[in-house]
Amino acid sequence: MKHQNQIHGTVADGFEPVREEFGAVAAGQGDDYAAQVAVYRHGQQVVDLWTGPEIDGDALFGAYSASKGATHLVVASLVQDGVLDYEQKVSHYWPEFAVAGKGELTLRELTAHRSGLVGADGGFSLEELADDRVVAERLGAQRPYWRPGTAFGYHALVAGALSAEVVRRATGRSVQEWFAERVTKAHAVDFHLGLPADLEPRYRPTLPMLETPERLAELARDAAAPNSLNGIAFNRHRPGGPQVWELPNHQVVRTLGTASFGGVASARGLARMYTAAISGVDGVAPLLTPDTLGVVGQIQSIGTDVVLGMPKAFTVGFHAVAEYYPQLGQGSFGHSGAGGQQAFADPRNGIAYGYTRRRMPFPAAPGPENDRLIAAVYRASGSLR
Repeated sequence: MKHQNQIHGTVADGFEPVREEFGAVAAGQGDDYAAQVAVYRHGQQVVDLWTGPEIDGDALFGAYSASKGATHLVVASLVQDGVLDYEQKVSHYWPEFAVAGKGELTLRELTAHRSGLVGADGGFSLEELADDRVVAERLGAQRPYWRPGTAFGYHALVAGALSAEVVRRATGRSVQEWFAERVTKAHAVDFHLGLPADLEPRYRPTLPMLETPERLAELARDAAAPNSLNGIAFNRHRPGGPQVWELPNHQVVRTLGTASFGGVASARGLARMYTAAISGVDGVAPLLTPDTLGVVGQIQSIGTDVVLGMPKAFTVGFHAVAEYYPQLGQGSFGHSGAGGQQAFADPRNGIAYGYTRRRMPFPAAPGPENDRLIAAVYRASGSLR
């Protein structure tokens, strides 16, 4: 079925190929394809496009793990201020953490997915998983699943809660409060770690992936056991636990702004958040200095992720996105989301990119259309040099 919806929005001169590529992506999707893409270059918005039923440029989507990028921008800004130190032990800020062999783990290792605390032995209910402090209390008292610092694996549903607890212990304030002050308000960013009630009408619920018999068979064949490391990391060992795809559709997740997956954003918000970090926007100075950008873009963990069983590269709380998109400059950083989202900053080229979509892709990961859209952005950007 061909996609019938029009492409809406604007592009700057020279970025028309991005509109054309977005149209080609939409044409290959079903009629319910709904998505947004936004790009900034050197602090100026150059792409602002959307398509699909019930969608405009202001529509808000669940950010899923793109929320980890928001959380770790807060951490990076506090390191920049000298309030936190990546080389400091987590237990310096959070004394109860120093049990079961975790006492020597540093904040750098924690943010690079090296703690071994990918989940709780008994799993979490929806309400527990949505509450960062509950997650942190459980994991702080638990023995890790590998010796901290010796391996890395994606802490899919809990990484934000662990970093958020360090922030809370060091400052007395939540990550959500810091993000609202330093990013959402200071830079007019349409990304919310804790969605205000008056913005709820703009939220568009995530739609589940289209499950054909072939896809269901593939999922069944490839699924790790619920009590495996992967199953624990994605909370599948918890009977009756929430499905990952539906998490942002639960209001408790959106309201609390769960630091690992509870953010709500438009593509405009994702891209503006990253341009605020590297270039500044509308005359406001960048959130991060060049020295800090050098730290957050530096790979800390690379190789085979022991949770996902595939090659991954992480910096201090971010993906090292140049490892996945060859067009990007060294030191690029950002975070994708299971709902198809992609968002990153490329400081060397002055590019900030944000993409959202409404229907969960198959498999749950950054939508494969990002490959085409990002390539089009860099072709256009290169032609303007």
